[in-house]
Amino acid sequence: MITKLMSKTLKVLMAIAIRAKGDPKCKFTSLAHLLTEDFLKECFRELKRGKSPGIDGVTVGEYAKKLDANIADLVARLKAKQYNPQPVMRV
Repeated sequence: MITKLMSKTLKVLMAIAIRAKGDPKCKFTSLAHLLTEDFLKECFRELKRGKSPGIDGVTVGEYAKKLDANIADLVARLKAKQYNPQPVMRV
């Protein structure tokens, strides 16, 4: 289910994608302001349950146990530019 918050953010992301495709030389300095705690919680709720753990070994259920703290930590690291994403596991 897409909420109003998610819909608004997705519209902004779509507008960015259209602009980037139309003007390949356009540079975006920061999109981090779109990654709010509320938006990330909505994204988390859309994840498929019952899948295998990620490359870090954490399952959706384990992450959910401390969801508010995990999301707050993630947003803080994003704002401080200290977030380093882990590699994606190929399937």
